[in-house]
Amino acid sequence: RWLNLLETSYLLVRLPAYAVNRTKRLIKAPKVYWGDTGVALHLSEQDEPGGAHLENLVLHDLVAWRDARLDHAAIGYWRTAIGEEVDFVVETAGRLLPIEVKASARPRIADAKHLRTFRAEYGPKARAGLLLHTGNTLDWLAPGVLAVPWWRVL
Repeated sequence: RWLNLLETSYLLVRLPAYAVNRTKRLIKAPKVYWGDTGVALHLSEQDEPGGAHLENLVLHDLVAWRDARLDHAAIGYWRTAIGEEVDFVVETAGRLLPIEVKASARPRIADAKHLRTFRAEYGPKARAGLLLHTGNTLDWLAPGVLAVPWWRVL
């Protein structure tokens, strides 16, 4: 009941798990995000978003984009029982866009591991993955994984 009240008042966002009947065991519990990244940054006395704050900021921009669309779009996250996780999965027009957020200025190939696993699991339904980072370079990090500064996308 309290979670519903917080969600209704836009103080909380519940992000559902992306799950379809596939070969892997998936975690299906929703993730919870707070509603105002700016307040969280102020209270933690940080100037720039990083880690959980950066992920929260990206989520809120994705939610604003989703809510402004005329077409239906769904946002979720993907996590397997063995700990593989993709921060966000955007589903629109029957296609999937996996997004990973890293608070690193220099993303490495290892940062793309779960995006590549997701793409292998969902095949042609999955678009190239996006790895959002805090640096300045835009580059193909691995086959099918584009590393992009978060501030150039949002």
